[in-house]
Amino acid sequence: MTASSATTANPVPVLALGDVLLVTLQGEPHDGAAEQLHHDISHRIAHSPVPVGGVVIDISGVEIVDSFLGRILAEIAATARLLATRTVLAGMRPAVAITLVELGLTLPGLDTALDVGRALALLGRAPAAPSPAHPEEGA
Repeated sequence: MTASSATTANPVPVLALGDVLLVTLQGEPHDGAAEQLHHDISHRIAHSPVPVGGVVIDISGVEIVDSFLGRILAEIAATARLLATRTVLAGMRPAVAITLVELGLTLPGLDTALDVGRALALLGRAPAAPSPAHPEEGA
């Protein structure tokens, strides 16, 4: 690995939780980081010593999902599906959901969950215990 590739490798960490890959996006990833994430997840699924049971992408730290990031998320899900892996998008804020609908982005192949715990439960990888309730906003 060269010094230049070492500085650009893994701009967004892909963590393994058992047989599930967990990605937590914070802020607005730039286009290069989003494309690198697509590559990193695909590589991890294809080269994992054990079958990957799912990919959870936590976007609770993302304020805005533009059309490019939405397309990359859909491409990650499509690639994972072709590699026999399910993808769950967790933590979508209501404003992000509204924006995606307004942009006409449907994110095919992505399941959604309100938080990471529910995403793991959806993949059958966590106890079905309810997540802690969120305090009402504006109360």
